[in-house]
This record gives sequence, C-alpha cells and structure tokens, in this order.
Amino acid sequence: MSHSGTLFSIYQPHLERTPNATMLIQEGHPVTYQEFEQQVNEAAIWLLQKGIQPGDHIAVWLINRIEWLTLLFALAKIGATLIAVNTKYRAHELQYILANSQATTLILQLNFKKIDFSAIVKDVDPQSLKHLQRVIMLDADASSPERLLDRPVIAFKTHSQDNAPLATGAKIKSQLLADQNIAFFTTSGTTKGPKLVIHTQRTLSEHARHVAAGYQFDAPGSKMLSALPLCGVFGLNSVLGAIAAGMPVVLMDFFDGHTAAKLIKREHITHIFGSDEMLRRMTEQSDPIPFPSLKTFGFAAFSPRFIDLAKALIPRGIPMRGLYGSSEVMALFSLQDATLPIEERGLGGGRPAAGQLASVRARDPDSGTLCAPGISGELEIHSPTLFIGYFNNPQATQEAFTEDGFFKTGDWGYVRTDGSFVYQSRMGDTMRLGGFLVDPTEIEQLLAEQPEIMSAQVVAVEIKGQLRPVAFVIASENHTINTHDVEEKAASILARLSTTLAAFKVPVHLWFIDVFPATASANGDKFQRVKLREMAQASIAADQ
Repeated sequence: MSHSGTLFSIYQPHLERTPNATMLIQEGHPVTYQEFEQQVNEAAIWLLQKGIQPGDHIAVWLINRIEWLTLLFALAKIGATLIAVNTKYRAHELQYILANSQATTLILQLNFKKIDFSAIVKDVDPQSLKHLQRVIMLDADASSPERLLDRPVIAFKTHSQDNAPLATGAKIKSQLLADQNIAFFTTSGTTKGPKLVIHTQRTLSEHARHVAAGYQFDAPGSKMLSALPLCGVFGLNSVLGAIAAGMPVVLMDFFDGHTAAKLIKREHITHIFGSDEMLRRMTEQSDPIPFPSLKTFGFAAFSPRFIDLAKALIPRGIPMRGLYGSSEVMALFSLQDATLPIEERGLGGGRPAAGQLASVRARDPDSGTLCAPGISGELEIHSPTLFIGYFNNPQATQEAFTEDGFFKTGDWGYVRTDGSFVYQSRMGDTMRLGGFLVDPTEIEQLLAEQPEIMSAQVVAVEIKGQLRPVAFVIASENHTINTHDVEEKAASILARLSTTLAAFKVPVHLWFIDVFPATASANGDKFQRVKLREMAQASIAADQ
C-alpha cells in the first residue's frame, strides 16, 4: 500500500533501505529505524487497546524524549491528532489548551527533575475539561496517583507488545490519513489570545521533505542536535526534516548551554537550530573556534543585539544564518544564504525551503497595493504546506487568508530583488510616527548599543493626541542605576540618540526595569508589547 503524504512516509525509505542505521540518539543510546518502527507499532496497538480512536485529540505534555516522537507517529498511524502542549505552560495555560483543543486524553510525565508537572496539574480545574476521559502517564511507579484531574491514570507500557500489524480498527486508507489532522500547535499570543493551528500529515511530511532537500540535510556525515522543545514547530520541524533526510538526531531533554556545547563536540554535530540567546549561552567561555564540526546554526533573534552577536561569532566559525517561520507556515520556512554579508545573513527571512513552490510578497497596509522589492509591508505567504486553519475558529481562519490563498502573516518585512525576503518585526509592533511606519527594532538596536543598557523594547503610546515612542530598558550588568540619578541617566541616553535618529524616532520617555513582561513559547519568551504599552500609559498618567 502506498503511504504517500502520510507522516510515516518521511522515514519509510530509510526503514526499507537501511533499517539498522541510527535514526535517534538519546543519552548516548542509539535507536535504529527498525527499532523506532517497532516502538511506533507497539504504541499504536497499545493506544487502540486503551480506547484511542481515529479523530481523537490527544494532548502530549512531555519533555524531549523518544516517546514524544513515538507517540506522534503512532497517533498518525491511528488517525488521531496530537495536541502539542508547551512544557513551559503553567496551570492556566494547560487548562486553556486542554479545554479548547477538546482533548480526550492527556499524556504526561510527573517526575522530570526540572519541571514540577504534578504541582502544575493540581491547579487545573477538572470540571472545565468536558472532553477529557483519561490520563496516560509515562514513568509511572508504585507512588504514582491512581487518578489525576479527576480521571483515571493509565501507566504507559508498550514494551510487552508484539511487533504485530496494526489492529483492524486502525485500517484506514493511507490517502485519507495523509489529509487527516495530525497536530495542533498554539500561536504565541503576544498580541492576541493564542489560537490552535491545524496541520495535517501531508503538510508536516511535505515540509519535512522541503527542509531536507532545500537545506542539504542529507550531506554525508551530517548530524543534528535537537535542543529546542518538540512541542513547538521550531523544534519539531527541524527534527522531522532531519528524519526525512536520514540525518541522525541527538535529543536533548532540556536545553542548557554547557550540555549543548559538550554534545556538539562529542557527537560532531553539524546542524543546530535555536535562538540567539541559546547561542550566546553555548559560547560563553569557550574556545576561539568552539565548534569546528558545525555547518549550520539557524537562529531566530529574540533580542535587538543579534547583529552584534553575529559579528562576534561568525568570525569564530559559528555558521549563523537567520531564518523565518511560524506555527502557520512551519518553522524553517526559509533560511538566509550562507554567502551573504554578516549584516544580511543574520536577518530573519531568507529563501523558502520549498523553492519555487512557495511565494512571498509584501503589501502596503494603507494602499492595499503590493510593494516593490526593498519596500516594507505586510508579508504574505503562499505555500503547499500552509496550515489549514485555526481549530474551532472559522472567522479567524477566513480573516487569515487573502482571496487568492496567501496567508497574511501579520509580519512586517520586504522582498529582495533575488526573491528572498527579510522579516523586520510583527505588524502589531510597528509604529506610525510622524506619518511614517517605523520598525521599533531600529531604535532598540541603537539603545542596546549604549553602555548603560543590556536590552531594550520600544512601543508607541498616545501623548497629547499623537503617537510617540517610549522605551523600556534593562541595565547592563556593569552599570548600576540608582534611584536618585535614573532620570539624569535616561536624559543622557536620549540626548545621545537624538544625534543619530530623526527627532520623531527618539523616545520621549525611557524607563529602567528589571525584566520585560513576556509570554512563554516553546522556543523562548516573547515580549508582550501590549503589556509594555499599558505600563507606559500608567506611568505617564501617574506623572500628570
């Protein structure tokens, strides 16, 4: 039977040709394609026996471990849908996603040393989970509870199952499975409430093949370090791309810079994807050329000083390349060319992995016309692997697409003349100042270059009937900002900015704070500019 378009199809060729080749490595222990396939079949049979049915929604709340991937592929074979639950979620967020995804089953672990899952679960209201029927627990032992969230707890045990064909209940035509919903991911919710993004087996599997081919994952000797959580598209898409290419993947259960650096050296890692902050932590106090085996470090910038980081680390042999992605278009949607100058190579965006199958354009939000190359506007994307909609939210789904099928990303950027593109900021972050749309990162980068400042965030608020920029900053470690001189420091910094920025771009207020308000995502904390605007308005009102 053909498995074209199914998730299983991304590793089927390797299973048939090289069944004993290494597919995954966890804590130094390799797992071959044949061993992984056996685990997937055993898990699928066991889940069917426990009442999981085609079309069920199964919430998976686990750290990075082989079982996460086993469950994804097992649910794909059954025709059920995996709800990816962020390991950073706390009780309110866990309750929200379980209720809104209509999950019938929660699969979790309780005893991971760095996350107290059991304490989080205790604060969830079981009465709000109308669809939840059961809880399945990994690593259960005699001390594990018999009930959780007022549902029965079932210990996850599949090792005693025979490697038999799937039960009759799972015999579904593969062409139907390919277009079956396979995964729900949450949007970050930095400007609006999080939505559940739907992907099918076909969109995940085709994107994996695009990434494998587009970024040459199949080069001899390639090996990936999976340092990002699998519960997010950034972590999962990179791993699925590696699997499609036949590239072995080393799994990290939980990221820390020291361990990641050791694994890169020990395992001769060639590919890793993450944030600029992750890279900064990995390269602290390391050798002049810390990772000679690395061929690609695809990164997403979460701080305004990423260009400075690129300038410091690319000459040290760190092959940094900016990329672009989202839950809707997939992570690793695009990657900057390795041959670009450092200032361009580190920007978000790049060339789509799908090549000419994907199209990117920018549209002027005021006139509604398409922008010429180099002119910024809202980025719109068309690709065969776009999400198919937001779960249980037809209005948001309709509003997300243009009449000709392009996804309106809500991101601000421009297309280059060579067909690649550059991501600049979220549309909700751009500011209309002095009649011009301004990208706040331009101001943030200049602020972060000041010796007193480690990081900055800029938002626009209405002051005397006009939108004006204001800044929140975190002080550098070697600069102590005392209460009595904070206004003098702020005035001095803004005076310096006025010599390099147009007057309408210079913040009218600057406040030092200890930490930026942020929303936890699978890939890192994303700053809440809505909250910053509220804080600015409150401070301004208090001074009047």
